[in-house]
Amino acid sequence: MNAAERCAAFCAAGRRFPLHRTYVMGILNVTPDSFSDGGLYLAPEVAVRRAREMEAEGVDIIDIGGQSTRPGCARISPEAEWERIGAVVRAVAAETRLAISVDTFYPAVAEKALVAGAHIINDVTGFSEAMWRAVQQTDCGCVVMHPGDPNDLAGGTRDILEIVRNFFERKAQEAARYGVHSARLCFDPGIGFGKTNAENLTLIANPDALRVPGTALLMAASRKRVIGAVCGEGPACERVAGTLAAHTASVLFGADMVRVHDTREAVQAARMADAVKRYRRAAR
Repeated sequence: MNAAERCAAFCAAGRRFPLHRTYVMGILNVTPDSFSDGGLYLAPEVAVRRAREMEAEGVDIIDIGGQSTRPGCARISPEAEWERIGAVVRAVAAETRLAISVDTFYPAVAEKALVAGAHIINDVTGFSEAMWRAVQQTDCGCVVMHPGDPNDLAGGTRDILEIVRNFFERKAQEAARYGVHSARLCFDPGIGFGKTNAENLTLIANPDALRVPGTALLMAASRKRVIGAVCGEGPACERVAGTLAAHTASVLFGADMVRVHDTREAVQAARMADAVKRYRRAAR
């Protein structure tokens, strides 16, 4: 993809992220049951302390979630989700300069989060019409994830790059119908959501094949099962090095952002990957 087709910047509620470097989105799960860090940041004061740590480590965006999306998890109501994250969103907005993303598929939670100071809505279900309506009159950023569908076959053969790219194109068209400019869109291929290990690796290796012109691209492989499958099964917290390798590869192949648990390490890796890209271009 040539430079003219790339998005100049990802725009989110007054924040602008020019896409000449990699941005790191730090994960803050205010949940008791997330697959990797459930229960660690459930208390609001602990969550806010972690947000300040991430800011000091160089993170650009913090992604606050109140509901686990791991397989088999129990869904909670929008009221319960906001009960978990509301105070955290407000405190992080007041006490840090981080751009705030809220990980939710509930339009009502998205609306409250934006009023409370959030800049981005990250919807793992890919933005329903109700969610587009919730953000329609705002200028927030929208992270649109491919949620995965095991029955989504292309001509009887599952071509994961084609499936995900087609989904992104449909969602870009939907966004336009609701008046959401393409610069507000960031697409996430949904590593680990309804995909085989081979498909996950294909997505990690081919971000530029997924890009919709004028939009940003996020890779979110942090501590996912595919890392364990390649590197040897073990606790999710032991998948740091594999995560760094996966994300670095995606950055070198064209991803604009990475979503991570291990923020200090991820910031270092992103800066090094960006330096390598600059020197590679300079040597041509």
